[in-house]
Amino acid sequence: MSESRTPAGETRLHNLPEYSVSEISRAVKSTLEENFQRIRVRGEVSKPNYHGSGHLYFSLKDEDAVIDAVCWRGTVGRLKLKIEHGMELIATGRISSYPGSSKYQIVIDSVELAGEGALLKLLEERRKKLAAEGLFDEARKKPLPMLPAVIGVITSPTGAVIRDILHRLADRFPRPVLLWPVAVQGEGAAEQVAAAIRGFNALVPGGKVPRPDLIIVARGGGSLEDLWAFNEEIVVRAVAAGTIPLISAIGHETDTTLIDFVSDRRAPTPTAAAEMAVPVRAELMAAIAENGHRLAQAVARDLAHRRTEIQGLARGLPEPRRLIEEKTQQLDGWIERLKGAERGFFAERQRQVATLAARLVTPGEMIRRKSQELAHGATLLKNAMAGFAAKKERGLDRIAAGLRPALVTELIARRRLALDGLARLLEGLSYESVLQRGFVLVRDAAERPVTQAAAVAAGMKLTLTFGDGTVPAIAEAGGRTSSRSGKAAAAPESPASSKPKKGGPKDGGPQGSLL
Repeated sequence: MSESRTPAGETRLHNLPEYSVSEISRAVKSTLEENFQRIRVRGEVSKPNYHGSGHLYFSLKDEDAVIDAVCWRGTVGRLKLKIEHGMELIATGRISSYPGSSKYQIVIDSVELAGEGALLKLLEERRKKLAAEGLFDEARKKPLPMLPAVIGVITSPTGAVIRDILHRLADRFPRPVLLWPVAVQGEGAAEQVAAAIRGFNALVPGGKVPRPDLIIVARGGGSLEDLWAFNEEIVVRAVAAGTIPLISAIGHETDTTLIDFVSDRRAPTPTAAAEMAVPVRAELMAAIAENGHRLAQAVARDLAHRRTEIQGLARGLPEPRRLIEEKTQQLDGWIERLKGAERGFFAERQRQVATLAARLVTPGEMIRRKSQELAHGATLLKNAMAGFAAKKERGLDRIAAGLRPALVTELIARRRLALDGLARLLEGLSYESVLQRGFVLVRDAAERPVTQAAAVAAGMKLTLTFGDGTVPAIAEAGGRTSSRSGKAAAAPESPASSKPKKGGPKDGGPQGSLL
């Protein structure tokens, strides 16, 4: 028994036990776990929270109530579904409580969708979401190759699907097949299928592992839950990102998965996928033979038609020999006309050249005309200078008239005597006066003076200039150097100059070089 006090301070006895908060929380927790050790709860998922620790927290609700749910990290990895908001689930677990907040909750061990209707609802929502991103657009579809060199198959290696595909390919058109084994249902199946699709697309053409020209993703029939791996978003996005054409063959003809919307071609069965992948070899060979026969017939008909056309055109043409004869005659006429035109052309050009030549002045005539013009100019200049000198002389006379006559006369006389002396000196130094004394000026053919005997060669043409004229000469022998080095030999004296002249050298020695 226990006691308690009333408000008036009285003590009352009763038999109700007392609990601490922790004791009552543990008692409630123990009661819940003992009475609800294994239960299944159906409800709609609300506010799922994947915590950083790996645990999953969310709520399950219906129209009237809400219960918290927790899924520990070790269990989250084993769940078949990814918990999303709005999903209707059946959660299996045990009821417990959390003393820290005085709330009861269900600790989940496994989950499943609440019936096929929930799965279809989730499937439809996911389909709308991916379609809104354009992943199902027809413009993204790639054409299938007519005859792939290598076919990649993604399926289970132990099922009947791979045997059906290989058997059908062998019947129609045998092709090399590259199998990528995957799990086609259960935990991790979607990740394996997506990795296989990405792996085939990552192969390098011409590498050690051949890159397939076509991919077939196949699985046998099953329930909606069994085929759910091919509805996962990771598989759909892997197909959309691939560059190799892909055929989806999931389940039977009535089964539809999201991979069928994104694939380039959907096959109702794996066997039908093999039929889409390759043509029938016998039919292809028959079609090639038929097309070759039709092509040969078409070519033969075209040749016959063109032969008929050519024959019809040939009947309208003259005989080739006659055409050649006519053209030959025409060519001869053109040649004759060309020769006549050529003669006329050159005759006209000759007349033009003669006319132009008549207008030209010969160099001799031009020199003669220029000489006349020069002589005339010299005469005019001489006359002008004479007139200018006379004018100046008259001016000087007028100036001299204003000066003292005696001084001017004396100055003029001195200047005239000086001028006369300079004139006699110039005359004495001129080589012409030397030639008058009997010397000779020797020039070569280029009119250059010859000053040394060594410069004269046998047969050399020379010009001898005397005081009264020039005489051409040819040297009979080469010149010889005089014994007095550096001095030219004296010219022979003429009879008229054998006696020494007044003003000549006193010793009668040879005259030095004038040039």
